[in-house]
Amino acid sequence: MPKVVTFGEVMLRLATPGYLRFGQAGQFDATFGGGEANVAVSLANYGIDTQFVTRLPKNDIADMCVRELRGLGVGVDGIVYGGDRMGIYFLETGAVARGSKVIYDRAHSAISEIQPGMVDWRKVLAGADWFHWTGITPALSQGAADACLEAIKIANEMGVKVSCDLNYRKKLWKYGKSASEVMPALVEGCDLILGNEEDAEKEFGIKPEGFDAEKTGGEIDQTRFESVCRQLMARFPRCKKVAITLRGSINANHNTWGGVLFDGTNLWQSRRYDITHIVDRVGGGDSFMGGLLYGLLTYGTDQEAIEFAAAASCLKHTIVGDYNRVTVPEVESLIAGGGSGRVSR
Repeated sequence: MPKVVTFGEVMLRLATPGYLRFGQAGQFDATFGGGEANVAVSLANYGIDTQFVTRLPKNDIADMCVRELRGLGVGVDGIVYGGDRMGIYFLETGAVARGSKVIYDRAHSAISEIQPGMVDWRKVLAGADWFHWTGITPALSQGAADACLEAIKIANEMGVKVSCDLNYRKKLWKYGKSASEVMPALVEGCDLILGNEEDAEKEFGIKPEGFDAEKTGGEIDQTRFESVCRQLMARFPRCKKVAITLRGSINANHNTWGGVLFDGTNLWQSRRYDITHIVDRVGGGDSFMGGLLYGLLTYGTDQEAIEFAAAASCLKHTIVGDYNRVTVPEVESLIAGGGSGRVSR
């Protein structure tokens, strides 16, 4: 069985019920989530041996989070402990013309105070096929960036493939360095890069010509993104494949969704999904990454891999919470033409 290790922050997620605004909410729905943990849960659902690495405080909330991850099939033996608190994020779910809103409360979280040497990466990565991280982790602090770079370099030495979701978050880069200063050294060690048009532009100044995400109206010419893929591969020669998620935003509840995968020669395009009634789009990119890794590890062609990624992520938009709680048969059914929503009896 393939083994995948992911590294990053898992947070307490406090969401307003339904479509209530922060000022209306008298209570919050408490769950957990975070980019790399979300990928780990997806892969565990698909039967992949998965380990999630983070740093957590020793308290009841963190213990609850670890128990939940373990119950979802995610390995937690690589988690290290220390610090005083978990990060928190507050979510207000948007509707129609009103977009969703996220407020972070993650300053001085346990993982933001991590330092190189705290994780025994050679032990954690022993027997692993993939190591996955996102651009969220190095945005937290210099220590988190250094620990992430340490892991990437050791994975490279050990022959473990490395994947990255660029995941640009402008609200997180607050410790005196920009994404464009920090990210290149980390992405240099990656075999697979996932991103979207904003990630590539904000972190590396790379963008498709004549494209404006705010003016798509849901229509996206997927072939425009081959130039982005080529530019990323030219900038980072180790990279073997680049995936781009393509979201066309009609409104907060109605998006089109798909992706492309480029191997240096061929541009593989997924089916385009018209998601008319979004339940929860948070974690959509993570579910795409989890699906893509599963597809690359399991199927024989890149076309099959990108189709699985897009279908898995399409289904995630129907599920409340960060985690994509779907199975391989459910994803394969959608790929095969399902999606009518008929009751399964």
